[in-house]
Amino acid sequence: MKRIKEVGPKAFKLLGDETRRKMIFLLRVKELTVSQISGELGVTPQTIYHHIKKLEKIGLVEVSREERIDHIVESYYQATAETFTCSIGSLRKETIKVDMVDVLEGLSKIGFKIKRDDKIVPELIGLETKMIKYKGAKKLEDELVKLEKDLDFMTLQWIKHYADIILMSEEEFAKTQKLSREIRQRLLSICKETPKFA
Repeated sequence: MKRIKEVGPKAFKLLGDETRRKMIFLLRVKELTVSQISGELGVTPQTIYHHIKKLEKIGLVEVSREERIDHIVESYYQATAETFTCSIGSLRKETIKVDMVDVLEGLSKIGFKIKRDDKIVPELIGLETKMIKYKGAKKLEDELVKLEKDLDFMTLQWIKHYADIILMSEEEFAKTQKLSREIRQRLLSICKETPKFA
């Protein structure tokens, strides 16, 4: 098992689920079967199996060994690292592109009438990439990793967000505000209608 492994945003999103986080914590300590994890967490084996396959597919857990008991082969799983980090500042543009397409499709699914515009995705990626430049100091991310066992994913994201704001110089903050306005203008240019949430 690696000590530290950097994972992509999609893997980190999976850890937003409390059951999956608990599974990772267990599998960092020892290798377990699906039924053993089920017993530890009080969750059905079917649910654990569903989660374990997602975690395995994205590279957060792996089969460490298999054991034959009568006619059944039991797989033992372990985490692929003791600590997982996700550096937002090091996102590749291809990853941002995939995420941006998903975001725009998600907006459509919740009722925003988004006009298809092939130029908008690279423009938004360019603006978000510039925005990243002002966020995510490496030392800050190292400190956040220490909080992972005590806080959930969304709380960590808010801590990071606020820390980034506090750490920015006035000039950097002004630049992020300008970039945010540009992003808003691009989004408004493709949004034909907004849903009523009131």
